[in-house]
Amino acid sequence: MSVIAEFTIPADAFALGDTFDRISEATIEVERLATHSREWIMPFLWISDCDIDNVTDALESDSSVVKFDLLDREGDLGYLNVHWAEPVQQLIDEIVNQHGIMQEAQAADGRWFLKLKFVNQTAVKAFQRYFHEKDHSFELQRIYDGTAPREREYDLTNEQREALVVGLELGYFAVPREAQISDLADELGISTNAVSQRLRRATANLTQNTLVVSGERAATESLESEGQSDGKG
Repeated sequence: MSVIAEFTIPADAFALGDTFDRISEATIEVERLATHSREWIMPFLWISDCDIDNVTDALESDSSVVKFDLLDREGDLGYLNVHWAEPVQQLIDEIVNQHGIMQEAQAADGRWFLKLKFVNQTAVKAFQRYFHEKDHSFELQRIYDGTAPREREYDLTNEQREALVVGLELGYFAVPREAQISDLADELGISTNAVSQRLRRATANLTQNTLVVSGERAATESLESEGQSDGKG
């Protein structure tokens, strides 16, 4: 059974540590490519929330980068092709060697968030051992079934997902709004307060698991408390 593991890693243990030392406000997102080649795991980066000229200056002396090309820019958004130094390539090799796929890679505040898919738990443990052997610090944030329904990946309960879908179908999220929360309550057969709480928690979980790059990806507390509010989860 395939599994998905989510890690946070200090930039100086992975890539662009020198750049983050100089440009701490930068946000970096790797453009995902479907490949197992070491040369094409992380070739393209989107950089935002900072002065692009300052970033390119920092990249010139970053020990994790061999060379790079600024392919496009608009305001504080830049698109780069990066050729990584050998230590970064070695970590990428280890992902490939363990039959892993990099599904997501983002960095902010000097830390990377990596979402990796492996063929099984044994492969995850081997990847963890590699980090320990290199004396690199990292945190395993979450591990879960790689074939789990998408709502489980985003920490949504079935009831939260249902509330979001019904809200979308009825036009609750439209501008201007085409339905009120009472309409959702009638459709779902629960109280307006329960609908409100489900929507609020679902939104928090979706945001936490799709937009936030942080070592504290723990919005799951809502899963434990939701049943106490409406009796149905």
